[in-house]
Amino acid sequence: MSNVVNLNKARKARERDRARDQARENRAKFGRTRADKDLSKAETQKADQALDGAKLDKPE
Repeated sequence: MSNVVNLNKARKARERDRARDQARENRAKFGRTRADKDLSKAETQKADQALDGAKLDKPE
């Protein structure tokens, strides 16, 4: 015979797992220090400037 499963406990366990996964994603997405954010912003600006500096003008 198969085991009896309490559906309420199974549902709550599934919701806890989903909440844990969401929390992990949020920590990766929003859990950065100010220094990390500033470094990332500076790197992005430097890459944008390098790209803009290498842009060719179209003759009209």
